[in-house]
Amino acid sequence: MILPTKGIAPDRALLTVGAQIIRELDEPSTVSGLWHLVRLRRSQDEHSTPLTFDWFVLALDLLFTVGAIRTGPANTLRRAS
Repeated sequence: MILPTKGIAPDRALLTVGAQIIRELDEPSTVSGLWHLVRLRRSQDEHSTPLTFDWFVLALDLLFTVGAIRTGPANTLRRAS
């Protein structure tokens, strides 16, 4: 689930999705804004599988757990310093 396995393709692994989320956090963003950016970027990649919102939230949880992202003012998400 966190890493790719026989049952989890590399583009669906939570670390991969988390990296895609971090890449989109150049500026603080809301969860819905970030969801839109990540889905848009993945839709442009012909090798990516569709991403569900629950899988996106699991990747956010992983990033919060390892301290890679934090919340900011006005309920925004930002990269941790």
